[in-house]
This record gives sequence, structure tokens and C-alpha cells, in this order.
Amino acid sequence: MSKKRVFAIAGAYVAWVMGSGFATGQEIFQFFTSYGYYSIPMIAITLAGFLLVGTALLGTGFDHKDQLQANPEGKPGQKPFDHFKYFCGEKLGVVFDWFLPVSMFGGLVILFSGSGATLEEYYGLNHFVGAVLMASLACAAYVLGFERFLKIVSCIGPVIIAFTLTVGIITALRDADHLALVEYYDGALSVRQPAPFWWLSALLYISYNLCGGSKYYTALGASAVTRKEAVWGAIAGSVALMASVTLIDLAMMTEPSNSLVLGIPTLYLAKRVSAVLGALFSVVLLLGIFSSCSAMMWTICEKFVVQGTKKSYLFSVGIAAAALVLGLLPFASLIGHIYTAFGYIGLVFIGCVIKKRIEHRIAK
Repeated sequence: MSKKRVFAIAGAYVAWVMGSGFATGQEIFQFFTSYGYYSIPMIAITLAGFLLVGTALLGTGFDHKDQLQANPEGKPGQKPFDHFKYFCGEKLGVVFDWFLPVSMFGGLVILFSGSGATLEEYYGLNHFVGAVLMASLACAAYVLGFERFLKIVSCIGPVIIAFTLTVGIITALRDADHLALVEYYDGALSVRQPAPFWWLSALLYISYNLCGGSKYYTALGASAVTRKEAVWGAIAGSVALMASVTLIDLAMMTEPSNSLVLGIPTLYLAKRVSAVLGALFSVVLLLGIFSSCSAMMWTICEKFVVQGTKKSYLFSVGIAAAALVLGLLPFASLIGHIYTAFGYIGLVFIGCVIKKRIEHRIAK
């Protein structure tokens, strides 16, 4: 097992989640911080979910790498591997197979909106400029191909983790005494909660990330040289991811009033540490958005067209244009509605993955 390859897989693993919702702090605020002190046990539940389901997805991808890496029609006498049918059965698998591109399109809308919000809030540029820039980069990444894209995002993931950890640690240590303020904002924070129960919010966070990223994660597992590397990459990525969530959550709990009203709370926290860190973090935010929206673009296009053809490039431009129009809607509102809806649907898929894993263990 190569530690270097495990590190690369872990970087690509976190890159999917590190989109505009995560990197801006808006996603963490709504799904975790809005529940106050309950966000700590929520993080423990989420880590367990990512470890359980994430390792299953990457391990399954490696186990079926011959089918996943075959041509679009599969090898002679061999059907292409469909992870939804593998986990959920024929009928439900078809439903999820068509639900996935719809959910990914919703994700693209949020990501384009997030890039516009980042450039608008920090640089004062028109929201449309940032959205167009990210749509163009997503199309360019798709043209490069999946393998080249993986090489790029495996480097971006650790950079984003490093910056979010830095901002989170400095803020949480410097303003630790402010954590007591959270209880006074319970009423105001509850307005932003995506679910009526704190534990349900944790499950929704697991489901919309891992159901939506399931095709990407199985392909990532297939790219590993050994099964151990695929599984340990998922483990390392899950731990690094939730360490970042913990520190950003604590940092935002020290600033409940500002976190509540700002579109990009993490950028505000970074600027409070230093102006230079704030400027660098704005670039990191855009890298995070790029890594996620490029993976989503690949997931959508892979369903309908064969990559590398003229038709596939035109299709990617059409998808980007449609998502761009909807991406002009308010960023925070999009996260609250779209991610929550997809989270509820994704719970069924997560249940199927866990059931399959239990059956596999019993069979052994």
C-alpha cells in the first residue's frame, strides 16, 4: 500500500464535499452550527456515516474496476457496472440512476451561485461574473477528462483542508470564551435548521453528500491500485473532512450573530485573522467550488453522452448555461432548500448501502 496514493485518494475524496456550501461555511452553519451545542454529537454521527458508507462505495468501486473502466458499452459479454442496481436492486436502482443527474444539476446551481457570492462579497464584483467564471471552468475540466481531473482535485482537497483548519483553530482558540453566547441565539439559529431534529440533520448531511457523490466515489475507488488504498483513502478523507467541520463549527459558534446573517461566514472569519489570509481564503473557496462542480458536471454528462466527443462538449455547455441561469438565485436559500430535499431522498440509498454491507458481512 502506497501512502502517497492513499493521500491522493483522500484528497480527491474530500474534494467532492468541499464545494461552495462547505468552504463558505454556509452548509456547516445550517446543518450543524444552527443546532448549537448539539452540533458536537452530530459530527460524531456524521463521521461514523462517512466511514461506513464511504469505505463501502470506494471498496465496491475497486471490486468492480474492470467493468467501471471498460468502454461505455462494457466488455464483450459483460454489462457495465451500475452501483445503484448493485446496492438497491433493479427497480429502485433505475429510480436512483435517473435521480442522480437531477440532484447533480441542483448541486451545480448552488455551486455557481456560491462562486458568484464569493466574488461579490469579497471583491465587490457582480454575482453574474463569478457564476460565469465557474461555469466556464467546469466545462474546461470536463473536456480534460476524468483521470486528469482527479490529479487536479487530489491536490486541491488537502489545500482546502489546511486553510479551513487554520482558520478554525485560530478562531476557536482566540475566541473560545465566546462559545457561551450560542445558547442566547437558540431562537434565531433555529430558523436556519434544515430538519426538526438534530440527529436527522446529521443523517441528511451524510445522505446528500454520499448519495450524490456515489458515482464519483465508485469511480474513485476503481482508480486505486489496491483495495487497501481505496478503503484507507476513504478513511483518511472522512477523518480530515470531519476535523475541518468540527473546527469551522466551533469557530462559527464563537460568532453566532455574524454567522447568522453573512452569506460566507468562513471568509469573514478568515479576514478577522488577517487581511492576507482573507484574500488567500477567497481563492481557496473558488478552488473548493471548482473541485465539486467539475465532479458534478462529469456525473451529469456521463449519464447522457460519451466523454471525448463533440456532442459531449456541447452537452456540457448546455448544462452549464441552464445551471448558470438558476444560479443567480440567493445562495443561502438554495442550500437550505435543495440540499435538504436531496438529503431526504438520499436516506433510502444510504439504507440500501448499509443493508448490502451487512449482508456481505454475514455471507462471509
